[in-house]
Amino acid sequence: MANENMPTGNDDARGRHVPAPKPKKELVKLPPPANLAHPEMLEKPTLVLGAGPAGLTAGYLLAKQSLPVVVLEAEDQVGGIAKTVVRDGYRFDLGGHRFFTKVREVDELWHEIMREEFLLRPRMSRIYWRDGRGRTKFLDYPLRGPDVIRKLGPVDLTKALLSYLWATIKPKGKEETFEQWVSNRFGRWLFNQFFKSYTEKVWGVSTSEIRSEWAAQRIKGLSFFSAAKSAFFGNKGNKVKSLISEFHYPRYGPGQMWETMTDDIEKLGGKVLLNHKVTKIELKGNRVVRIHAGGEVFEPSQVISSLPLRNLVGIVDPPAPGEVRAAAKGLRYRDFLTVALVLDGEDLFPDNWIYIHDPHVKVGRIQNYRSWSPWMVPDPTKACVGLEYFCFAGDELWSMDDDDLVQMAMGELEQLGLATRDKLQFGFVVRVPKAYPMYDQDYAERVATIRAWLEGIENLVQVGRNGLHRYNNSDHSMLTAMRAVENLVQGTDHDIWAVNAESVYHEEQSQDEEQPYIRAPETEAMKEPLAS
Repeated sequence: MANENMPTGNDDARGRHVPAPKPKKELVKLPPPANLAHPEMLEKPTLVLGAGPAGLTAGYLLAKQSLPVVVLEAEDQVGGIAKTVVRDGYRFDLGGHRFFTKVREVDELWHEIMREEFLLRPRMSRIYWRDGRGRTKFLDYPLRGPDVIRKLGPVDLTKALLSYLWATIKPKGKEETFEQWVSNRFGRWLFNQFFKSYTEKVWGVSTSEIRSEWAAQRIKGLSFFSAAKSAFFGNKGNKVKSLISEFHYPRYGPGQMWETMTDDIEKLGGKVLLNHKVTKIELKGNRVVRIHAGGEVFEPSQVISSLPLRNLVGIVDPPAPGEVRAAAKGLRYRDFLTVALVLDGEDLFPDNWIYIHDPHVKVGRIQNYRSWSPWMVPDPTKACVGLEYFCFAGDELWSMDDDDLVQMAMGELEQLGLATRDKLQFGFVVRVPKAYPMYDQDYAERVATIRAWLEGIENLVQVGRNGLHRYNNSDHSMLTAMRAVENLVQGTDHDIWAVNAESVYHEEQSQDEEQPYIRAPETEAMKEPLAS
């Protein structure tokens, strides 16, 4: 896949050692399990709906155990919202996907699939922020004490501390919303500076409308006092948790993981059928008996679905009960689009990405694709960046002409002082529907209604981010598929809905001694707004 413009030696563009590609080891296909919990799985295929990280994981694990499996994918490419898009040789990641996990079995699966094509990459990200006087600052992320002092100055630091102290002594009151939850823990000043504008860009609604459950799941709290003490006076005698400094990443982007997994499924005897959108799920009693997709009809033994709950409920026949249909129609999603710009000259910044905490522009985050992997950008004389815009399908931004979006994105790069318009060579736009399930006021009750109905269908299980309407990263989405396969094959009783219910920030590692910092809690959209 590499060409003469890509790194070909043992060092990447940053001078880091990169192993040369090696042939994959032969796949090991296991015999069917002797005590299969559902023997009918030997006679009829398990149908997997959706070829994203969760669906492909299920397909791979079943095929590896010599069980017939068919994966149905509506698009012409696997990977879902974690795919890698290729245009004119330039590759870009939709949302940014760091491959780091605390789940050992997921990590082992990643390495089993990718082997020598799994690069170890440096992690770097910063916040683009304007202070109250309009001055632009790049703050290291996670925030480090000396960097904060130098760039914020004594006035803003005093405001942050006083605001925090007031939050600690005043009555907490209700904590029903994201705004209340964060302000109670970090103070109103920090909330306004580092949470409000970015979070409202991501979700398109006021932080007073986002439920506190989302904050509790996706933001790991910390003690402001202990964090400040760590940052400015050190951590002797304490175990400090830090964000990882390196992560794994496929040489040609995350899509390489899903494409390789697809090839492995087919080599193991399974099928992955593209352009097979599921249009009807026929029920008879409490079982799925037929699946209609891509003009074909399939009779499954079991069904593992990563379809969004709203979609799945809408295509069952006979129709779901009225309250279930109403609950499904009420589920909301946030969509986003990436504008990838190819620019003449050097990279605009060394980071994997920067977060744009500036309410004067629409862009929420900017990726530097070469920092993910040098093989993402084929021409060393060009830079390639991706500007991410969060929107709702059908709104003004989503419906804008691609050329207009490219010009708007270039204009915002100029406004931010990152590049001049004369550097623009060309650009591409990719729209990603249903990227993020929304945690609004009624989502929990609606999901509970749908789940209760689903539990009455004995051969259908939901997995993945949209399949569970939960903001999972890729690793936890894959873990839901692993647990689902274990239930079907081994007869275990894992609660798929409980996987990652108590989310923790999983880009941490404990160390005895390291550079101290103040860590601003990180929202999922700031981490992997795929990986979810």
